[in-house]
Amino acid sequence: MQRWRGAAQAPRGWGRSVVTIGVFDGVHRGHQATIGYAVKRARELGEASVVVTFDPHPSEVVRPGSHPAVLTTQERKAELIEELGVDALCVEPFTREFSKLPPEEFVHDVLVEHLHAAEVVVGENFRFGHKAAGDVALLTQLGRRFGFTTTAAPLLTDESTVFSSTYVRSCVAAGDMAAATAALGRPHRLEGVVVRGDQRGRQLGFPTANLLCGPHAAIPADGVYAAWLLRGGKQLPAAVSIGTNPTFAGTERRVEAFVLDFTGDLYGERVALDFVAHLRPTVRFDTLEGLVAAITDDVSRTRVALGLGNSAA
Repeated sequence: MQRWRGAAQAPRGWGRSVVTIGVFDGVHRGHQATIGYAVKRARELGEASVVVTFDPHPSEVVRPGSHPAVLTTQERKAELIEELGVDALCVEPFTREFSKLPPEEFVHDVLVEHLHAAEVVVGENFRFGHKAAGDVALLTQLGRRFGFTTTAAPLLTDESTVFSSTYVRSCVAAGDMAAATAALGRPHRLEGVVVRGDQRGRQLGFPTANLLCGPHAAIPADGVYAAWLLRGGKQLPAAVSIGTNPTFAGTERRVEAFVLDFTGDLYGERVALDFVAHLRPTVRFDTLEGLVAAITDDVSRTRVALGLGNSAA
C-alpha cells in the first residue's frame, strides 16, 4: 500500500481511482464495510482504491481542547486499512486553513485534481467542507459536475446498535470490552512505552510493566482486565490493572500489566495490550495480604479468560 502525506503527494500520472473518505478512528466494522466496498468497486472498475483520512483529528483543529479519545494510532490505523486490500492511503494534514475549504474546493482540490476520482464511497452521514456544510447530496451533485459517481454506504448496525467510533469509545470508557470487541471485530488495543513505576508489584511478587500511553489514548475504565501483551510479534498473557492504586493512596492513573510466566526486562520497549475481558472493578484493600490474594485470583481468572486453563504454563 502506498502512503502519501496529503493528496498533492500522489505520484505524477496517477490514474483514476475509487476514493473513500473519513477519520476512520478504530477502523471498526462499519469502517471495514465502507472501505471494503470501495476496494471491491475499484477492482470491478480496474482502478486503484484510495483511503483519505486526516491528521490530527478534525475536532482538535475546529474546536481546540475537544480531541476525542483515540482508538487507533495513525500507524495502527494504516496497518488495519492495508489489511483491507487498499492500494493507497492519503493522510491529509488537517490544518486551520484546510478546515476552511468550502465543500466545492475540497472536492476539486483533493478528489478531482490529485486523486482523479472515478467513484467516491462515503458513509450515509458523511459531512465535509467548512463548517461541515457539505453532505452526500452535495457530493453527488458535485460528482455530476466533475465526472465521478457517489455511493452512500449505509451505516452498519447490530440489532439496535449503530457501529461508530463514538460508540466504541463509550464501550471502552465503560470497560465493556466484549461490546468493544464486537464493534471492532477484534480486541481494543492500547499502545505505549514501558516506564519505571513504584515497583510495588515487584515487592509483592507480581512485577508489572507500566505503560506510558499517548495523551489522547482511549484507556479503558478503571479495573482489572485479561489481555494479551504484544511484544516483538509475540502475544504474552497479562493481567492488567488500570487505576490510581487506591490501596496505596495513589493519585496518578496508571496502566500496569503483569505478564504471566515472564521473566525479563521490558523497560523502554514499545508494547501493545489487546484487551479481552473485564475481570473486576478497582478495589481498595485494607491489607497487603488481601491485595495479594486478589491479584492471585486475577491471574487465575486471566488464564481462563484467555483460554489458557487455570494453571501456570
